[in-house]
Amino acid sequence: MTTTAPANPLVFRSEFEHVGLDESETIHALQTVFANMAKKVADAEGHASRAVHAKGHALVRGKLTVLDNLPPQLAQGLFGKAGTYDVLLRWSSPPAEQLPDGVSTHRAVAMKVLNVPGERFDTAKSGNSQDFLMVNGPVFSAPDPQGFLKSVKMLAATTNASETGKKIISAVLRTAENALEAVGGESGMLKALGGEPQHHPLGETYFSQTPYLYGQYMAKLSLAPVAPELLALDGASIKTEDDAQRHAIGSHFASQGGEWELRVQLNVDVEKMPIEDASVEWPQDLSPFIAVARVRLEPQTSWDASLEKLEDEIAYDQWNCLVEHRPLGSVNRARRQVMATSREFRSEFNRCPIHEPSA
Repeated sequence: MTTTAPANPLVFRSEFEHVGLDESETIHALQTVFANMAKKVADAEGHASRAVHAKGHALVRGKLTVLDNLPPQLAQGLFGKAGTYDVLLRWSSPPAEQLPDGVSTHRAVAMKVLNVPGERFDTAKSGNSQDFLMVNGPVFSAPDPQGFLKSVKMLAATTNASETGKKIISAVLRTAENALEAVGGESGMLKALGGEPQHHPLGETYFSQTPYLYGQYMAKLSLAPVAPELLALDGASIKTEDDAQRHAIGSHFASQGGEWELRVQLNVDVEKMPIEDASVEWPQDLSPFIAVARVRLEPQTSWDASLEKLEDEIAYDQWNCLVEHRPLGSVNRARRQVMATSREFRSEFNRCPIHEPSA
């Protein structure tokens, strides 16, 4: 992992973002589809979950330490000076249902950095945390809200379908995905529909997939394991039981901690590293991911009744952020509206106001 920042990161300009002609209509359609999925699941389960990444596997506390002596291009926003912050991490997986892990979808981690100083993007939001959301793949499954809507409609069609049928389909998709990866390929769609390989979530590297402001620059982020006990889990298989990920993470944290690097990839070329097409992987030979902080978690209980209650009471939202780390691009603009709709429904249905956690 390089520690040298690119000498020529691009300074953000407003013209790098482009609002499509039908973007607002598409976002409204996305809100409707997600709201209908959430209501369908809530009515069936008697409890409202998140519209995406509904199933939580772990909720753990730790520390984020910003590295000292970062070069000016990297010493931006939250990372402007060395320091240590409390963090709250949530491992999860989509879709909108509490599905058994035999239906294998993407692994995701959301990190809430607590008590962050600086100007807030949305002053109406309470608290002073900074949220980052990441998935175990470098690119989003669709380039824009229109593509996102198509894939979500496919997902919506399976909501509340037979779990047995979903497990069978997932097993077929995993076989297809493994065969594709064996010849150097990968399919985000196969993984999203249930073909994610059954690997240990703590051995995965996670990516923001979409860009954020990074102070005056633009960047994507990544959370990568660096501790030997985590690197040993890279590609390690887990069982296909209903709560396999929850058990695997819990077993690890019962006796061990771990350390990750939070890395950023600065934008140096908006043609090859587009802001508005979330399906394009930014070339690392142009701009590599560079460590700006370390995240350390100690052994702890990663899931119990009190943590499940806390998970219900809080939300992760990349728009809960500093001005200097505002999300960029159409997919993030869509997420802003869709996630707000989800939070409002979840809070109302469960009669549980959503709030920022205490440190």
